[in-house]
Amino acid sequence: MSGTTVSGVSGEERDDFTKAESRQIRARSLRLLGSLVRPVRGRVIATMGVIVLSTALQVAGPALIALGLNEGLPALLERNDWMPIALIVGAYLLTGVAGASLIAVFQIMSARLSQAILLDLRKRVFLHTQRLSLQFHESYTSGRIIARQTSDLDSIRELLDSGLTQLVSGALYMGFTAAALVLLDPTSGLVLAAALIPLVALTRWFQVRSQKLFRQTRVASARLIVQFVETMTGIRAVKAFRKEGRNEQHFGELVEDYRHANARVIQVFGIFDPGLVLIGNVTVAAVLLTGGFRVIDGALSVFTLLSVVLYTRRFFDPAEEMAMFYNSYQSAAAALEKISGVLEERPSVPDPTTPIDLWKARGAVHFDRVRFSYNDDTVVLPRLELTIPAGQTIALVGTTGAGKSTLAKLIARFYDPTEGAVTLDGVDLRKLHPKDLRRAIVMVTQEAYLFSGTVADNIALGKPDATRDEIMAAAKAVGAHDFIESLPDGYDTDVNKRGGRVSAGQRQLISFARAFLADPVVLILDEATASLDIPSERLVQRGLQTLLADRTAVIIAHRLSTVAIADRVLVMEHGQIIEDGTPEELIAGTGKFAQLHAAWRESLV
Repeated sequence: MSGTTVSGVSGEERDDFTKAESRQIRARSLRLLGSLVRPVRGRVIATMGVIVLSTALQVAGPALIALGLNEGLPALLERNDWMPIALIVGAYLLTGVAGASLIAVFQIMSARLSQAILLDLRKRVFLHTQRLSLQFHESYTSGRIIARQTSDLDSIRELLDSGLTQLVSGALYMGFTAAALVLLDPTSGLVLAAALIPLVALTRWFQVRSQKLFRQTRVASARLIVQFVETMTGIRAVKAFRKEGRNEQHFGELVEDYRHANARVIQVFGIFDPGLVLIGNVTVAAVLLTGGFRVIDGALSVFTLLSVVLYTRRFFDPAEEMAMFYNSYQSAAAALEKISGVLEERPSVPDPTTPIDLWKARGAVHFDRVRFSYNDDTVVLPRLELTIPAGQTIALVGTTGAGKSTLAKLIARFYDPTEGAVTLDGVDLRKLHPKDLRRAIVMVTQEAYLFSGTVADNIALGKPDATRDEIMAAAKAVGAHDFIESLPDGYDTDVNKRGGRVSAGQRQLISFARAFLADPVVLILDEATASLDIPSERLVQRGLQTLLADRTAVIIAHRLSTVAIADRVLVMEHGQIIEDGTPEELIAGTGKFAQLHAAWRESLV
């Protein structure tokens, strides 16, 4: 079984990581980012080439101005020679047009690149979470996984669509501007270098402070989404137990936490952004002052000083834009941490490395000294030894928490034993090829879920290539045909549209038809008749008696009327089988099943 990862996937959302954990998370996120960029690295290099050329053309402006004023203007005034200044003006216009055109090309290329990366990431998250074992989905709430696919991916999209453009172009612009400034006037370059000391210190402070705060905003955002999704999903329970007021209070607290987290982020920006402006203004003033003295001494032309001041001012413009980029960067980095945590999860029920094919299963199930626990503290099955011959129908009976559903989930290989083995026809389920396992064993639970589409589509889930006659035959076998025919469009009725809504019992009948169409050799019914009314249950029981013939079946039911069709009854208590026999033998005895049966008969009076 997989343990709790650094991401907190198996526990609550966290924002209190140690330095070692933070380094581990950062390395994990970088690995994910690298794997996303690797397939499109050619396009990344081409896009980088375009932005480098575009930035160089943009930076050339002030240097051309200085050249025009220093060389072209004197030629015009002294020799009436228009050619130098005309060439310089033409070059200025050409670089401006070319730079702007390349910016447009870069934005198109970067947009396509970001969409390709996002498509890859969305598919990875969906496919990976779908492959993860039941243990993950039972511990990782639906709201949190929705947050990974929505708000977290949106944060990464914002970074790729606009923030990354600001970062790359801004960093290049600052580098080229600094280089041009040094080439024009090395002394002013030294002044700029001195200004980098407070600039780097301020940026580092902002990076460390905001990284923690942005992680807190992601956690607060995820908690909001979880609360909203769970409230809407369980709206019937909310209405039934009048939880609106309590939910309002709890949601209000989460909103306040989210507002407070964002307020602290804004406070940090309230220091960082004005700090950048202050450093930029002081640096421009210092360059102007030192350059002014050298203009007076004749060591520097006034036109060169003008270009140097323009370069100095331009150097800090991207710094202010990059401050805004850091907002989306930190948000996206925190989101990438969460997503990489999900993608690092490994199935607790992994596929076999060298699977064994079982083309034609008979259906014999055996528990060989099976011990199972969900965690180290609670043992559900202490040591179970059980043989279910092929074709036998057994009923599992016992109080809640006795281990019945756990036993069924082990047969379906939703979980693996902690110790021992569960075998099908002598083959350990952990070694059986997944396609053979899913073809041989089907489990129907109490939560009958219908997917978007028609009734026929939902039944055909058990056999995608089934004909309409096969679908109808399966529905008739479980007693679902009559109610399906009464729907507005019969088998073509959309289950999610008005008029196509079906009751809980009807949903269960459709799931029965789906399972029977799959024709497994082992069929598990986990409280599958619990949502059926008495007439529907009797109708299904008649179908079950026919359809369970020559098939291994495990039926878990609190309704003892369902047990009557079983060949054998197992009574479980604390993960152990305390009674084993036919229904008639156990009813005639004085054990636990006889007591349960007597209490059930009395309830019918």
